[in-house]
Amino acid sequence: MDLRPEEISSIIKQQIKNYENKTSDSETGTVITVGDGIATAFGLENCMANELLTFERGEYGMAMNLEESTVSIVLLTNSDSIREGTRVHRTGRVVSVPVGEQLLGRIVDALGNPIDGKGPHGCTESRPIEREAPGIIKRKSVSVPLQTGIKAIDAMVPIGRGQRELIIGDRQTGKTTVAIDTILNQRDTGVICVYVAIGQKNSTVAQLAETLRAAGADAYTIIVSASASEMAPLQYIAPYAGCAMAEYFMEQGKDVLIVYDDLTKHAVAYRALSLLIRRPPGREAYPGDVFYLHSRLLERAARVSPEYGGGSITALPIIETQAGDVSAYIPTNVISITDGQIYLESELFHAGVIPAVNPGISVSRVGGSAQVKAMKKIAGRLKLIYSQYRELQAFSQFGSDLDADTKARLAQGERIVEILKQDKSAPVPVEYQVAVIYAAIGGLLDNVPVSAVREYEKGLREYLRTREYELMSRIRESGNLTDEDNKLLGEALAAYTASFLGDR
Repeated sequence: MDLRPEEISSIIKQQIKNYENKTSDSETGTVITVGDGIATAFGLENCMANELLTFERGEYGMAMNLEESTVSIVLLTNSDSIREGTRVHRTGRVVSVPVGEQLLGRIVDALGNPIDGKGPHGCTESRPIEREAPGIIKRKSVSVPLQTGIKAIDAMVPIGRGQRELIIGDRQTGKTTVAIDTILNQRDTGVICVYVAIGQKNSTVAQLAETLRAAGADAYTIIVSASASEMAPLQYIAPYAGCAMAEYFMEQGKDVLIVYDDLTKHAVAYRALSLLIRRPPGREAYPGDVFYLHSRLLERAARVSPEYGGGSITALPIIETQAGDVSAYIPTNVISITDGQIYLESELFHAGVIPAVNPGISVSRVGGSAQVKAMKKIAGRLKLIYSQYRELQAFSQFGSDLDADTKARLAQGERIVEILKQDKSAPVPVEYQVAVIYAAIGGLLDNVPVSAVREYEKGLREYLRTREYELMSRIRESGNLTDEDNKLLGEALAAYTASFLGDR
């Protein structure tokens, strides 16, 4: 189509009039050194801390040290093709991970990529891994119980939704088992679980995933894995990634349980990174900000007020000690950040007391406000009686002539220890915990041989399930033990005990 000169002139004038000066803010730098998973780049003057950076062939890195003329970048993907002179580009956003319901039942890496062979997860939203913790105004006091299904913990060291309870102990004392049993016990409670495996073997994570699947717990659980074979930067960001995924559900008003297994390996990964990027080492070669490393992570666990969403994140960080030394640098740091600790003792574990919870050192700073009222009423004296038994047991080894009161306390303590023993992956509903602890505290087990206590407990659960179903249902649903129910429970326990002793 032919255009007249005046038409061409008017089109040009219109374009000039409507011209918009569109420029894209793209900053590019150049790698000047690379090695040990760390690259140093020049030319990224406006780079942000924790910003995601891309290299020429699609590799990813995260900005860590922002110096006057250079930026230290930790590499999040394979660095074989990165050389001196390689171009690096800013993305303008901090490192983020995908979040959403689609992640439930999946195993993902520290960047949120699926590694379970089930294909893409299909998440459309993403969240930055680092985020400011809820302030005091947004928080609500911790008062709703989070049942672990473990008698020794629910009775003596109660955990509430929104609490941070440290699980601490030497290698091979059952720390992960406590966390996994707690996840299994959240079935049908509406609590969503996130398990973060830091520096674990891939075979261990696969075995754990199979345990969850077999119990039907995978449907409400996300596993974030940064295995021992992966680079230190991925082990460093894994817990923050898991926390970002948990916060998505918390903002929808849901309750979330997150397990960090374990933060000792997390601190070691951060120490390796820090030394490589020339941050000055301090005590035990950890950098000065290693406390902040864990505090900014664990402070994100909270119970939020209803006007801000009403959800909660309960954190169970795990710390490994060396020869029971809880006064080492990283253990003391995390103890001071959390709201209590469950201390698992090697001696108890090797003596067959599983879970090996030490009642003296283990504590919940939230206290009975996060405990089911029925349990609080029954188990109020349990921790004291158990602790006294441990003291008397040590004393009685040196004395042969014991008075009747001491013998009675030792006998009751032995039966309490048997009652608190529990098999792996076998969480106990709270109403049955109340019943069996009632029997132990109330002296109903005094005539039951110690070797028969486990058999007694097993039979008691079956007896209550079939004969006292309504009573057990009331205790479970109300969480309380009225005077009438207390009387009925006492009568039921007495009847069963008489029957049990009569059959022997």
